[in-house]
Amino acid sequence: MSQGVRTRPEGSGRPLSEAYDTALLDLDGVVYAGGSAIAHAVDSLAVARSGGMRLAYVTNNALRTPDTVAGHLTELGIPTGADDVITSAQAVARLISEQVPAGARVLVIGGEGLRVALRERGLVPVESADDDPAAVVQGYGGPDLPWGRFAEASYAVRRGVPWFASNTDLTIPSGRGIAPGNGAAVEVVRIATGAEPQVAGKPLPPMHRETIIRTGAERPLVVGDRLDTDIEGAFNGGVDSLLVLTGVTDGAQLLAAPPHHRPAYVDADLRGLLTGQPEVTGDGAGFRCGGWTATAGADRLELTGDGEALDGLRALCAAAWTAAGEGSCALDGGKALARLGL
Repeated sequence: MSQGVRTRPEGSGRPLSEAYDTALLDLDGVVYAGGSAIAHAVDSLAVARSGGMRLAYVTNNALRTPDTVAGHLTELGIPTGADDVITSAQAVARLISEQVPAGARVLVIGGEGLRVALRERGLVPVESADDDPAAVVQGYGGPDLPWGRFAEASYAVRRGVPWFASNTDLTIPSGRGIAPGNGAAVEVVRIATGAEPQVAGKPLPPMHRETIIRTGAERPLVVGDRLDTDIEGAFNGGVDSLLVLTGVTDGAQLLAAPPHHRPAYVDADLRGLLTGQPEVTGDGAGFRCGGWTATAGADRLELTGDGEALDGLRALCAAAWTAAGEGSCALDGGKALARLGL
């Protein structure tokens, strides 16, 4: 990974699937959306895998077990084993196991994914604050998780039992729109107790550590659609990242990204794994990529030229990130992005 503050997307003369040994892929918004495969995902991943790249699927969702996730991906046409799936439930279970005795009881506020991960680490899931738990763990439990489960967590945490959370994503995508995620549930217990949990999931180091332990990756590339989990997680882990524009991040958010949210590469979808990446050249007088030149004006970003929209976006990133330095770019990029259709 490049040292210092990233001021432009990186170029690569080799396909990313050859430059890195393992792709650490987010799922929702990258591989599938609403349960269905995103366009080009199945074929792109098959080509990357056939060329020798290992594919690992990394998710903050602690509800589903690795077996369940692997089965879903296989049904979509992406052959996957449970060992290829890393969840925040596994990361938080390891974190807990390092702080409580072997065989300790853990109060579970969540779903089957948490219970399976705890048992894998030799811990015993329990259901009540009165079961003498050594720890409390919260993970997404689905839309039907009873309200009383938050009360059980609160009782135990108020008694001084250490509190852990698989992740703190405030929202989660669903087939009908955006729904409250585990972070919203964590807020309920925080309000009731005034306590703070130890968190394992993206973008924090325990999740990256779990991923590296399980995959053995030496040159990993994080592939995601969210700046605040996937890309920040790669930054915290000191590895490169590819942002794909098939999920929640749009052009305006990318241009405004502070250093810890700036990906090494930007592409439309997972076909970006199979190609090199164009170099952005130039300096403060103008940044060039493909047929485009981007500059930072007094109050807005300017774009001239013509060509592939993604090349224009890469040039705009260089202008915006250079102007922002270690901060977040406040220049208006709306007109330039509109010209690109982004």
